[in-house]
Amino acid sequence: MNDKSASVAAWEALFRAQVSVLRQLNREFPSEELSFNEYDVLFNLARQPERQLRIRDLNRHLLLTQPSVSRLVDRLVSRGLVRKETDPGDGRGTIVCLTDSGYDLFRKVAVVHAESIHRRVGSALTTEELRTLAALSDKLRLGPDH
Repeated sequence: MNDKSASVAAWEALFRAQVSVLRQLNREFPSEELSFNEYDVLFNLARQPERQLRIRDLNRHLLLTQPSVSRLVDRLVSRGLVRKETDPGDGRGTIVCLTDSGYDLFRKVAVVHAESIHRRVGSALTTEELRTLAALSDKLRLGPDH
C-alpha cells in the first residue's frame, strides 16, 4: 500500500468511525433539554476562562455557518442560557456570555452525554489507545506545520 492509498484508507476508517459514533451519541443525547448544536455552544463557552467568547471566535469552534450560529445564539439568549454584550474593545463586536442557568443546564446535560461517550468510545478502547487517539486527532486537527 503506497502513502496515498494508506492516507485514503485511514481517512475512510476515521470518517466512518466518526459517523457511527456520532449517530449513537445523537440517539442517546438528552435532546429534550438542548439540541446537540446548542450543547456545543454551551460546551465551548464553558471551556473559556470567563465563560465567554466573541461571536466570531465562537464560530471557529462550531461546525455551523455564521448565520446559523447567530440564530442559534439568539435562541439561547431568549431562553436565558447565554447573553450578548457589546465588546468593550470593539463596539462592532459581540461577546457571547454563558449565564449561570446556562452553565447549570450544560453541566446537567454534560453528565449524561459524558456517560454515553464513555460507553461508546471508552468501552471500545484501552486507556492507552484513548490517549493515542486524542494525540493523533489533535495532530490531524492542527495540520502538518504544528
